[in-house]
Amino acid sequence: MRARLSVGNNASVTETPFETPLRAPRVWAEFDNPDDDTERFRVDLTWLTSNWTCIFGQGCQGIYADRPDDGCCTLGAHFSDKDDLKNIKQVAKTLGPDEWQYYDEGHSKKGWTEKEDGATKTRVVDGACIFLNRPGFPAGAGCALHQHAMAEGIEPHTIKPDVCWQLPIRRDFRTVTMNDESSFTEVTITEYDRRGWGPGGHDLDWYCSGNPEAHVGKDPVYVSNAGELKHLMGEAGYAELVLRCEAHLAAVEAAQRPGRRKMLPLLVHPATLAAQQQNRRRI
Repeated sequence: MRARLSVGNNASVTETPFETPLRAPRVWAEFDNPDDDTERFRVDLTWLTSNWTCIFGQGCQGIYADRPDDGCCTLGAHFSDKDDLKNIKQVAKTLGPDEWQYYDEGHSKKGWTEKEDGATKTRVVDGACIFLNRPGFPAGAGCALHQHAMAEGIEPHTIKPDVCWQLPIRRDFRTVTMNDESSFTEVTITEYDRRGWGPGGHDLDWYCSGNPEAHVGKDPVYVSNAGELKHLMGEAGYAELVLRCEAHLAAVEAAQRPGRRKMLPLLVHPATLAAQQQNRRRI
């Protein structure tokens, strides 16, 4: 799935040395989908074993410099399909004005959706997604859907638009045809980097997935985002992913032992490596 980005008057931003180059090498693994013999997973071990974590409200600078409190919620969310839209419609009905700052706007004649280039998305109000509670709101700043999930003990990815809960994990599909004319569906699980936003992604003023500031998670992505990955891959597919991630981390640990050869840069996500080095310098 690709999120759409309409770039306005924001100046083009050149990537800083502190952000992972988009063409940085990766370690990939492949395995058949245990639940579907017509599919094969291709997984980015460098990304999935990184220490990225969402730092919204804890250092996130937002995708636009003039709206740092929005995170990546400035543009609103496009729905992937009818089921995605239906799911959010059901959740929106349960939100009260005490947990949704724009409750009245959402229940006005305009509603909480709008069309952009023929596609349905969450409406933008006062410069950001209608579901984004702003700083100073009594329930706290952040996505009203996410906050509702946390309050109800529900996994947030089950009641948020697909593009929101998947970010910055990216799932792509392509048909691979072999020389004997047999074919299979390749399902890629990787990092939703700037390119995932389309051409406008290069103009974002700040972006988290390749930035060391966001690679400070306690657990690697395949652990911290287990719920999302199980949703994308299925329980059996996720179990196979865990085996490969653990093997990869064991290889990283061996490569980092004193006296070993210089570690290949692709073993550890460059942003995670930079964050670890910065942390060691502080100690």
